[in-house]
Amino acid sequence: MRFSWHSQSRVFLSDGAALGAADTATCPIPRSVLPDRPLGPALCGAMAAAMAGQNFRIAPTAGPLTQGLGENEFEVLTSGSSGAPRVIRRGQNSWLASFAVNQRLFNLGIGTKVGILGRLSTSLGLYALCEGLSLGADLYLYEGLRPDRQAALILDQGVQILYATPAQLVLIADCAPPLMANLAHLLVGGGRLDQNLAKTLAKLFPNAEILQFYGASETSFITLCDMDTPPNSVGRPYPGVKIVLTSLQGKPVLAGDLGQILVKSSYVALGYTDPTVQGAVWQDGYVSVGEWGRFEGPYLFLEGRATRMVTIADQNVFLEGVEAYLCSLKGVRQAFVLAEPDPKRGHRLRAIVQGNPACEAEVLAALRQEFGPLKAPKRLSFRTDWPLLPSGKVDASALEQTP
Repeated sequence: MRFSWHSQSRVFLSDGAALGAADTATCPIPRSVLPDRPLGPALCGAMAAAMAGQNFRIAPTAGPLTQGLGENEFEVLTSGSSGAPRVIRRGQNSWLASFAVNQRLFNLGIGTKVGILGRLSTSLGLYALCEGLSLGADLYLYEGLRPDRQAALILDQGVQILYATPAQLVLIADCAPPLMANLAHLLVGGGRLDQNLAKTLAKLFPNAEILQFYGASETSFITLCDMDTPPNSVGRPYPGVKIVLTSLQGKPVLAGDLGQILVKSSYVALGYTDPTVQGAVWQDGYVSVGEWGRFEGPYLFLEGRATRMVTIADQNVFLEGVEAYLCSLKGVRQAFVLAEPDPKRGHRLRAIVQGNPACEAEVLAALRQEFGPLKAPKRLSFRTDWPLLPSGKVDASALEQTP
């Protein structure tokens, strides 16, 4: 099977133009990487290639396609949140398998109105597009619009399912839009959804089921978090996914213990196009993206990535855990934690924060109480803006430059 453009599916671009399945007939199959702007040629070219079993990739700029890709294979980019984006090889069947699952879970089909906030060069944006087109949905692309304009169109166009990252949703919530009662499912990927933002979104989308997907570009879906999920958990395994937690030596850990997360499913990618690239590891049918977590019953709780674990006074600290706690505090909207060298203790932490500077003393006191005087960030640096990558994730490199 291959991706298809359902005869009843339409795509509405951010400039108001509309495209249908017939538009692929006049689009030549691309022989190189498609730039994601302008939107029309990018999506028509990608779908023309996909339906012919040819290779394609959408990226911020044009370039050569990787040689040696197999039939029905295509390429996607990682978010680039931990460095330059990596190029990943995928078979179309890896996404087609989850289309059927989401069709059942979210009643996604002919005539469903699906909104996409991100660019098509991102894995999340491209996935949502291919899924909606294959199932007969109407797709509304909002990339490049101001958050207040995005919110207005979500309401005016009656969008029922919205794919977005937490950082994109913060921007929409900040513009104080009217309640969007039309939304039935809010599908959140690409980062942790903290409890404060979840409460805000529940008010903004009063009739929506808010669902967070934990996954990665290399693995696709890993877990699904719904309204019954305990606080701070990323949910239970997505249908068809097997998760194993192991020690550094590759041995299974005891129930409730911390371990590195290994994933096996029909949704995982084939690998990186450049085998020398460092990142996820494929071995014995499992994929690891270097993240650690623990199970409490059927629910997975994340600790963070091994690449963002530091040692302070001989104690391991996952920076994502500190960020998640910060975002739960009054006066903090978004947070990013840096580890700086410390000659005595190995590292000391500094937090970059978007929020209310008047709450600084209260936030620092709460951090000391939660993590102790050694592991708690020693100071906060406040920003009024919050830089994002094209993927909708936080631009860590830009935040690291904060004085």
